[in-house]
Amino acid sequence: MGESQQVKSAFHRLQPYVEIMDSTLRDGEQTNGVSFLPHEKLVIARKLLKDVNVDRIEVASARVSEGEKDAVSRICRYARQIGMLEKVEVLGFVDGNLSVDWIDDCGGKVVNLLSKGSLRHCNGQLHKTAQEHVDDIKRTIDYAKRKGFAVNLYLEDWSNGMKDSPEYVYEVVDALMGYGIERFMLPDTLGIMNPLQVIEYFRKMQKRYPGTHFDFHAHNDYDLAVSNSLAAVLSGAKGVHVTVNGLGERCGNAPLASVQVILKDQFHAQTGINESELNSISRIVESYSGIAVPPNQPIVGENVFTQVAGVHADGDSKAGLYCNDLAPERFGRKREYALGKTSGKANIARNLQELGLDLTPEQTQRITRRITELGDRKEIVTQEDLPYIVSDVLKHAAPEDKIRLVGYVVSLAYGLKPLASIKVNIKGREYEASSTGDGQYDAFVKALRSIYADSLGRAFPTLENYAVSIPPGGRTDALVQTVITWRWGDRILRTRGLDADQTEAAIKATFKMLNIIEESNK
Repeated sequence: MGESQQVKSAFHRLQPYVEIMDSTLRDGEQTNGVSFLPHEKLVIARKLLKDVNVDRIEVASARVSEGEKDAVSRICRYARQIGMLEKVEVLGFVDGNLSVDWIDDCGGKVVNLLSKGSLRHCNGQLHKTAQEHVDDIKRTIDYAKRKGFAVNLYLEDWSNGMKDSPEYVYEVVDALMGYGIERFMLPDTLGIMNPLQVIEYFRKMQKRYPGTHFDFHAHNDYDLAVSNSLAAVLSGAKGVHVTVNGLGERCGNAPLASVQVILKDQFHAQTGINESELNSISRIVESYSGIAVPPNQPIVGENVFTQVAGVHADGDSKAGLYCNDLAPERFGRKREYALGKTSGKANIARNLQELGLDLTPEQTQRITRRITELGDRKEIVTQEDLPYIVSDVLKHAAPEDKIRLVGYVVSLAYGLKPLASIKVNIKGREYEASSTGDGQYDAFVKALRSIYADSLGRAFPTLENYAVSIPPGGRTDALVQTVITWRWGDRILRTRGLDADQTEAAIKATFKMLNIIEESNK
């Protein structure tokens, strides 16, 4: 058995409990352009503690602003009321008493002290020796302990410290062992590590300091934050740091949802996370942060439980062939079957069933053809679009169109009236005309009227009303439904057209009207 297999096997046997510390409100807020208001921080903190059930939350950096102090005070007050104050942590600095007093004024009782984890940082930023830095750390810890604080210690830039100056890392940790630090938190501050390095460095720390509680704090610069977090847990880390939606400086941090599912599903680790709330907290943070979740983001992305290919829908309906352990119901979601040119009958049948529509095979085939046609021009047709498509295909399909559009061009230019040039086939004979108008559709209709008047000597119906609607969802790529009311003598005709383009939808409604009139004149 190889070394990596031995690690995995031991991990399976132990099934360890892994602490999840969420730093959305501290490290996540360092995302460019993100700044949470105090009440927003409180809402997120409540959700994380009570509903998502993370083990700890890091809610701010000390001494940042009065607004930050207000936010931390609100969170600490709430956490004390529900008996969870020990789960609320604030980043503090080796600044004598200042950070501890700031946190104490807010009602907090846990400080995550930021120390230097590499010789380069210690010398270059602090201009101090390792011993001088250790002495400063001890003074701050002593004061925090007198205040009744729990103390965790960050070793900032620990990854570079282990790579370039491991003797410095050991000197600092050696001096602080037995000094009342509850957790040593080991960050990959610049996101430079790969999983093999994480395993190597963690094993060195575990071997030198057995039984010590180590956390791992990943950054995603090489898109390895989740993999590195997993490697740390496999190597003995008792806790990992995450943020909702992977928010964080530069490329962000390890996303909460992804870390949770890979720990649970791939390595059977135990956590306290309530997975059914992961999508909900993702949406809240997305709204407050203004940072959109990519649609293909695992677990919480809009598209991750949407099947597009018809063969997938067919396999799911027969034996769940295209499902895995990431069942959408785990996360308060449901599997959807998108509609597009690759959908196929099985996919469309699934959606029709969801809407309670029972159609004949021939009707389903016609709708499938229409969706495929739309899919060539519009990437996704949603379930919200489907009732419009069904109505469009079934209610207004003429058995044989005697009046057909052969081709058209409409142009729109600044300072000039729109121009339309059209070619139509009326009972087997083709006619062409051009016209300008007040809009693209108006130009099209005027060209069509001229054909009726000049070539056919026939009157053209009068447009009474023109209405446009978009199926629910508010998407810019939504299908457009155009409903036009016409007067033909003493008759009122109402026809509709559906398309991704508004002008095209109106043109379809117009030709349906003309064919209805032609059919009634037989």
